[in-house]
Formats: sequence, structure tokens, C-alpha cells
Amino acid sequence: MKPLKPLNRKNYGSIGHLPSSRMGPSDHHVHEGQQRICTVKARDKHDVIIVTEKLDGSNVGIARVDDTIYALGRAGYLAQTSKFEQHQLFADWVRGYERKFMQVLDNGERLVGEWMAQAHGTKYSLPFSPFIAFDLMVEDKRKSFGDLYGLCGTYDIAMPEIIHIGGPITVEEAMKKQNNIHGYDPDDGPEGVVYRVERKGEFDFMAKFVRPDKVDGKYLPEVSGKEPIWNWRPHVKNND
Repeated sequence: MKPLKPLNRKNYGSIGHLPSSRMGPSDHHVHEGQQRICTVKARDKHDVIIVTEKLDGSNVGIARVDDTIYALGRAGYLAQTSKFEQHQLFADWVRGYERKFMQVLDNGERLVGEWMAQAHGTKYSLPFSPFIAFDLMVEDKRKSFGDLYGLCGTYDIAMPEIIHIGGPITVEEAMKKQNNIHGYDPDDGPEGVVYRVERKGEFDFMAKFVRPDKVDGKYLPEVSGKEPIWNWRPHVKNND
């Protein structure tokens, strides 16, 4: 029997917050030097700052291990073992695209992203797939943004909207640019932005900003006491 944790590790860890970002009890800040590189002054010409739209879904992964494709939750367990319908839908969706992901991924690789089927704290209009990929990983190592972008472009896999690539940019300017991009049309306004810093074509570190007035999980039944709200369900609307 295959293990419940095919990677024997988490699918994904946590990203540190920039100052003034809305934080939860288990979150942490990036250190001051990283904040400065992202928003004020690069170390040198080799720093490239990439800013993308932050999306509010469920962290998931699609992994190829020993020539088998697995749908994973954030903690690394098989999605089909989750008690939540949204993760059952993710497992079904990945099974439907198993042949595609066998082409996309080499053994040991995984795509990490947001599963956007159910509204958490933000409702979305999804012009593409309910899975939005934001990282390509091997074990705990992130491949470059160029690798991710090239792979997703080749195989028509949705990614977060790119807001900025270049030198440092303030959170205020990044959020202002995001308001002009529209991306996945969040009904509650943009949640925030994610900074990714790379040097000489290799990943260095990440940081994020979440809008201070954003309320986590307000549309989840366990928080709202109401029925779930779906951005996507296969029997209601399929955006693939």
C-alpha cells in the first residue's frame, strides 16, 4: 500500500510576511534585510524581484513519485483522505489529468499551487483552471521562476498574474498595479501580493503581504455557519 504521505514531508511550508501584512497566530515576518531587498534597495544587479498576485485558496500539490501522480494537501497527505469536499474534488480533478501530469513532471518533481474551487475569504471569477500553480519543487528546493513559467506555458497550466519583474517595488505600488491587472477578479478585492527574489536565475527567498482588513475563511461553513460557496464545481461550471 502506498503511504499516506508519498513525499514523507509537507507539500509546502510557510512564507514570511512583510511589515504591516495581516498575520495569523502561527505566521512570522521576514527579517529586515529581506524586506529591504524586496521593497527598497537590491543587494546588486543580480537581484531580480518578481511580484505576483496572492490568491486565497487551499494549498495543494501535484507530485510525481515513482512514476505515480499524487494529489496532496498542504501537510503532504493524500488529498483523497481529507474530510473536506474541496480536497476530494481536487483528487478527482488530478485523476482526470493524470496522463497530462505524467508529461509535465519528472520523477521527484511537484507543482505546488492554490486549489480555488471553494471560496475561503475571497470569492473569485475563474477564467482558467481551478488549480493555479505558483511553485515547481523537488523535495524542499524551489526551481526558478523561469522554469515554472516555461513549464506552465508549455502545458497550459494557470499561474497567478505577474505584477512586476525587475528591481525593488514598494507594497503600495505593487498593490496599486494589481488593482489595474484584475487577474482572477476577486469579488472582495485583491488579497495581497507575493514577492519572489532570485539571483542569477536561481531562487533565493520569498515574502508576502496580506491586506490588513482581510478576514480569513469568512466564507467557509465552519466559520460562517452557512453553506459553502463554490468558485468552481464540475457539475456547476467547468472553466477548463
